[in-house]
Amino acid sequence: MTPLRGLLTAAATLTLFGAASAQTAAPPASVRPDQLVFRGLFEELVEINTTLSVGSCTQAAEAMAARLKAGGFPDADVRVVVAPDHPREGNLVAVLHGADPKAGAMLLLAHIDVVEANAADWTRDPFTLVEEDGFFFARGTSDDKAQAAIWVDSLIRLKQAGFKPRRDIKLALTCGEESEGFNGIEYLLANHRPLVDAAFALNEGADGLLDDAGKPLVLEVQGGEKVYQDFTLTLTNPGGHSSRPVKDNALNRLSAALTKIAAYEFPITFNDATRGYFTRMTPLVSAETGAAMRALVANPDDAAARATVTADPMWNSMLRTTCVATMVSAGHAPNALPQRATANINCRILPGVPVEAVRQKLIALMEDGDIAVTLAHEPNKPSPPPPLTPFIMRPIEKQAAKLWPGVPVVTILLTGATDGVHTNAAGIPTYGVSGIFSGSDGDGMHGLNERIRVKSLYDARDFLHGLIQDYAMARDRF
Repeated sequence: MTPLRGLLTAAATLTLFGAASAQTAAPPASVRPDQLVFRGLFEELVEINTTLSVGSCTQAAEAMAARLKAGGFPDADVRVVVAPDHPREGNLVAVLHGADPKAGAMLLLAHIDVVEANAADWTRDPFTLVEEDGFFFARGTSDDKAQAAIWVDSLIRLKQAGFKPRRDIKLALTCGEESEGFNGIEYLLANHRPLVDAAFALNEGADGLLDDAGKPLVLEVQGGEKVYQDFTLTLTNPGGHSSRPVKDNALNRLSAALTKIAAYEFPITFNDATRGYFTRMTPLVSAETGAAMRALVANPDDAAARATVTADPMWNSMLRTTCVATMVSAGHAPNALPQRATANINCRILPGVPVEAVRQKLIALMEDGDIAVTLAHEPNKPSPPPPLTPFIMRPIEKQAAKLWPGVPVVTILLTGATDGVHTNAAGIPTYGVSGIFSGSDGDGMHGLNERIRVKSLYDARDFLHGLIQDYAMARDRF
């Protein structure tokens, strides 16, 4: 997963912690026998190296396929799908058939590839699961093998219990989310759509946040994500000798254009997720910030409220498209005027905003017709935000109340990216919900000594197992 974990800001965390610091987190419950069985599955998946460089998603997919078949799934309902030109980047798909073929299927989505990990830099072997001080340590423990293992475990438990869902429950464990190039869910959608087609999907992308005492503060539900797009700005020039400078300097002109882009703020636009987030957050932050949030939801043009809320970089990014210069290259010699100057502009585009509209806005902002603005890569497809209907939200709130009574459920717009960008774009509304609570530091995700709290993992397993059953048996249609 590429997003930062947890959208609660440092200021909000301090406010919440001040209200909760007098309470002591409940001690972890003793490990149940079924949790020990799950731990073995989780350990097997985590300890299979699935990095792009030397790992194999195919091996991991085959291992989880074997688990499903041993749990009672027939061979016809479990498939490892491997693209011919990507033999190590295999994907697992499976299905627990429902009783009503007219009911829309649900898709349980997770990626099994992980970010690279240099063992020499880690305190522990990154591909050996270590339980220590109430945490599981290893690469992928939180991103995203925890949820992948929970999906497999839940399907096995349902199968062995003789559970008969109303709708099909489909599973897709995919490869390629953490790297550029091949993407498993994109490949499945393009080449094996019936295996993953669904009315809606559950995915990573939102978690829960703990305070410094280990007490749950909020549970997030992702209702959409921004679209990633890079643009290349290019200006060419005859150049010349640096001892005879001229006004028409490619580097100076590009710098002036970048300054204009930096000064521009795209308009604030609310959708279901952000409107819900800034509404539900108001009682959880300071009185001043809460008042600004309420005012901004009521009127996005309220300048004072906008200044208060968007002072926080994460909140600002949730509310608007952002474009920022990330790389610049110019010149060919220290004693020559540059003949070419280029820059990369990285944009995170709100759902529903066309990529071309953003490109045209950059052109207009620069006020320099000689600077070419091109796509640095193929345009990402529009990824409309999924509707946050009672069908989706009621089961989440119900199951959350069982495990974390009184903890608010808060909808978010993800400012990073997950595989949900592909499924949403393909017409499968995708919701990020894991039930995994962690601290505000992200538990080492994408970094050193990645970890997940043991209690958080087992609680999320219970939460998601109940959630799957609620959705699977819902009588109303999505």
